[in-house]
Amino acid sequence: MDNKNKIDLTESKRPDTSEIKVTDEYNSDRFFPITGELPLTIYLDKKEIVTLMTLGHYPEALVIGYLRNQGIIHDITQLESVHVDWSVNSAAVTTKGLDLAKVKNKLKHKVVTSGCGQGTTFGGIMDELKEKKVSSFNIKQSTIYKLLKLLHDKNEIYRKSGAVHGCALCSQDKILDFVEDVGRHNAVDAIAGNMWLNDIQGEGKIFYTTGRLTSEMVIKVAQMNIGVLLSRSGITEMGLNVAKETNVILLGRAKGKHFLIYNGKENIKFDSIPEPRPEGATDVWKRR
Repeated sequence: MDNKNKIDLTESKRPDTSEIKVTDEYNSDRFFPITGELPLTIYLDKKEIVTLMTLGHYPEALVIGYLRNQGIIHDITQLESVHVDWSVNSAAVTTKGLDLAKVKNKLKHKVVTSGCGQGTTFGGIMDELKEKKVSSFNIKQSTIYKLLKLLHDKNEIYRKSGAVHGCALCSQDKILDFVEDVGRHNAVDAIAGNMWLNDIQGEGKIFYTTGRLTSEMVIKVAQMNIGVLLSRSGITEMGLNVAKETNVILLGRAKGKHFLIYNGKENIKFDSIPEPRPEGATDVWKRR
């Protein structure tokens, strides 16, 4: 089933990067790629909701995923249209059957978080997640290494200009979707939107992010019913607590042949133990 045909969507992808002249440490001029960043204000049934800072690669999916992960839209059938207009940096969302009174009440309760590009979570989401347990599954160590190798080649914009985060939805043998944006929460929301639009379920999937594992990131993955969250960065205490409550397997500091298991060790099958580190070598994850 392809839900794209059921929603009136624009297709307004923005360019990846542009180049500017800079001066390096040798006092020499160079042309270097710079990451684009634009404000996108979401209007829900003509009511202003939030302004996100984004690269603008998948704005329609970003808007849908944001509304989904903030608990404002609970079913894609509630959406009638999503129109993005970059001439005014806005996204107009039209719904059907949405109780705006409940939405207004949710918008009254905001928690400012550490998220980059967003940093606001509407109240009540943790209460909704208290009874939720994701569908966990076992994953091989060799599978983790395989995915990390595939993901290494995907951070295209980061390698060009930096200043972005990448997120990916994976099965146990391939990358299903990959999005880069200025904020990791924008990237995860765009993937959440694409999952709804293409009727992709979270069961048996692995989610990868370049960003740190905060409570907000774990919450979003749990909302998508994804059992494994993998990051090249570290973790916060609240992120770990949420993972334990929702059964999300949490793997951090993952790069090359290195990773740390923060939650769900019993679900990892160690079938590819790497060679011991040379004496005196510094662990990769200690340098980041």
